[in-house]
Amino acid sequence: MSFAVEVNHLKKSFGDFQAVQDANFFAASGEVLSLLGPNGAGKSTTISMLSGLLAPTSGDACIMGHSIIKEPEHAKASLGVVPQDIALYPDLSARENLVFWGKMYGLRGTVLKSRVDEVLEVIGLSDRQKDHVGKFSGGMKRRVNIGAALLHKPDVVIMDEPTVGIDPQSRRHILNNVKELNQLGMTVLYTTHYMEEAAELSHHIAIMDKGRIIAYGTHDELIKMVGEQTRIDLTLNTEAEKILSAWQKTEGVSKIDSADGKITALVDDSNRVLPRLFDAASKANVRITSVDIQEPNLETVFLHLTGRALRD
Repeated sequence: MSFAVEVNHLKKSFGDFQAVQDANFFAASGEVLSLLGPNGAGKSTTISMLSGLLAPTSGDACIMGHSIIKEPEHAKASLGVVPQDIALYPDLSARENLVFWGKMYGLRGTVLKSRVDEVLEVIGLSDRQKDHVGKFSGGMKRRVNIGAALLHKPDVVIMDEPTVGIDPQSRRHILNNVKELNQLGMTVLYTTHYMEEAAELSHHIAIMDKGRIIAYGTHDELIKMVGEQTRIDLTLNTEAEKILSAWQKTEGVSKIDSADGKITALVDDSNRVLPRLFDAASKANVRITSVDIQEPNLETVFLHLTGRALRD
């Protein structure tokens, strides 16, 4: 198998703080690999090392066979990077921004014009190409941001949480863009803390937490890690602390976490465990106001591995 991205024992420290700890994962040519984890997991630091913005403390990675340590220019030439922050000039139009970035990649003349036209079509902004980017919505700006990364026809595109803070329509457009680019043979490394995006887009998923890759595999392979366990989300009429200790001791509960007024439990059999949870709550004079039973998914896997729910 040919790997477009190979990450081997990659580490990054800032003083005593280890932002990325011994990261190992691979993306085959022509696949979408999602790097999934909560905010602060180390995803953006990892991406910054792969794209040459940060030097690793140790370890290495290869982009299309080129080491980011020994052949950084060749590695970067194979990449298109879509950063979290919008890297555009608001006083320029969408086309003018793309022309600017195309020239930065060394494109000129008819080749540049042709690529800008093609990219505008891909990101769905041909009809708005003459409008100033400063007038665009957040989602439209992100689409231009994606377009800038595609101009030089990179082998690998890195997208660092491209759907954060945008409207649902723009989010859907970006997800469809990822699929279309992949269908054209492009390898995509996609970071996100939205499990549904990772599940929809990915051939493989690397789950990251506290600087470590804690699981890697296909969606189905990761789900098998929790077997038949079910996730139950509960909300209460009071603080979780009044019942959390009792529920942690309840037979059939393997993991439980509380944050932002919601309790997430991982249980062996919801039909057997849920009555026990209600009984314990009643004895503690706590009322359960809502229950949501979920079949195993990536959040269940994260809870199983870390003891915490996958939240922002």
